[in-house]
Amino acid sequence: MTTIAPELQALTSAWSGHWHGYGPWVGSPETYAKEGNRRPAHPIQPDPMADCAPRYREAASEFTTGSVPPLMTGHWLLKRGEAARGRTWTDVTDAVEWLKGIHSVNPPFERTDGKQAYVPLAVKMTYAFDVLPRGVDVAWVHYTQARSLVSASVVCCPNLFHPDIACPLPPV
Repeated sequence: MTTIAPELQALTSAWSGHWHGYGPWVGSPETYAKEGNRRPAHPIQPDPMADCAPRYREAASEFTTGSVPPLMTGHWLLKRGEAARGRTWTDVTDAVEWLKGIHSVNPPFERTDGKQAYVPLAVKMTYAFDVLPRGVDVAWVHYTQARSLVSASVVCCPNLFHPDIACPLPPV
């Protein structure tokens, strides 16, 4: 069983909402490592004449229109075009089964020395079933045998950590 900080216990025990699935994103570790593209635009923008202005505009555009996972899972809710009816759930079982399906289609890297590279799927599922109903997002990211990264996230809506972000697609 997962232990959470006492100050979050009251918030998570009272959470009520639904979930959105994002992904799977499959790509290179180099693309995933470009953190600037994975952050929403800052409200204070650089001077248009500053040397960094073109790179800032490029990163802000990539965040809005790209499919690369954001640094903070709750920021998926800002990527309106990534929300889908088929990945919006009111039953946690549907959300966890979706993650399991992504995991099955894109299995994680297995070490050649027999040691374990990742926590077993059953442990990941148990964790997801535990925390999602309490309003805690879940992101599964791993390397595949081909050395690509796979990312799939289930984001709670409303989001405990980003309560001001509106729901991109309410459940029917």
